Amino acid sequence: MNRTPKRLIPVLIVTACLTATVTAQQPQQLEIQTIPVAKNVYMLVGPGGNIGLSAGEDGPFLIDDQFAPLTDKITAAVKKVSDGPIRFVVNTHWHQDHTAGNENFKKAGAIIVAHQNVRTRMSEEQTMRPFGRRVPPSPEGALPVITFTDSITFHWNGDELRVLHLDPGHTDGDSIIHFRKANVLHLGDIFFNEMYPFIDVSAGGSIDGMVRAVDRALELTNEETKIIPGHGPLSDVEGLRAYRTMLETVGRRVHAMVEQGKSRDEVIAGKPTKDFDAEWGGGFLQPDPWVGIVYDGMSGK
Repeated sequence: MNRTPKRLIPVLIVTACLTATVTAQQPQQLEIQTIPVAKNVYMLVGPGGNIGLSAGEDGPFLIDDQFAPLTDKITAAVKKVSDGPIRFVVNTHWHQDHTAGNENFKKAGAIIVAHQNVRTRMSEEQTMRPFGRRVPPSPEGALPVITFTDSITFHWNGDELRVLHLDPGHTDGDSIIHFRKANVLHLGDIFFNEMYPFIDVSAGGSIDGMVRAVDRALELTNEETKIIPGHGPLSDVEGLRAYRTMLETVGRRVHAMVEQGKSRDEVIAGKPTKDFDAEWGGGFLQPDPWVGIVYDGMSGK
């Protein structure tokens, strides 16, 4: 699969700022793009995190749901490829660009499913240190009603959808979804394709954890696997391996400087990403702020 050119994330993700941006825009001006991935599997792309869709005779099954003002747009996109009401929504983690549509979809009859840590974080005020923002608790109607601690499997639309919780990487509630028959993985925000990833150190994330999460995902792949990232274009195992190489290399370099006692500013000035910036530095997280986040996760500051 050819990798597409780098694209900027159109709005700042996982912050109250992003939610306000989407809410302030006219929903009719925002588009949801539907991308076929495999038989009965689609990726829906909009201002928030990429949505996975299982379509078939059992009914639509969503992975993440972006923002409340986009619910009608998402529902319309689903109806073009799958009949019936949306039956399940699985949240890959707690961030609002993946969960803020929960309340609307629950009212429409969907059952919201997530790891227990997702419900816990959505139930309480969260602080996102890199952005200096506090995120208020989600309304009761937005909370997952089915939670799990390790894994859960859906036998749905002729496939076996395994939802697997990972050790903390992007957050402490990360899950990936494996469409076993379709040979598709939805990785949520452990995979930002063609851009430096946001790592929520306030919610237990770290770059070492991201590498371990990617390693777990790679165990489920072969050369034909299609991979839906949390952000960025549809990818494949080659793209995921390149992402892992970037994460591991930058993490190793930053760790070495931390061990040398270098300060945050000194680590950033050392430019540990410089040979990756042309390929990965075109997203919303520019190299220096991203290195700062990596440093914060290692130093505990």
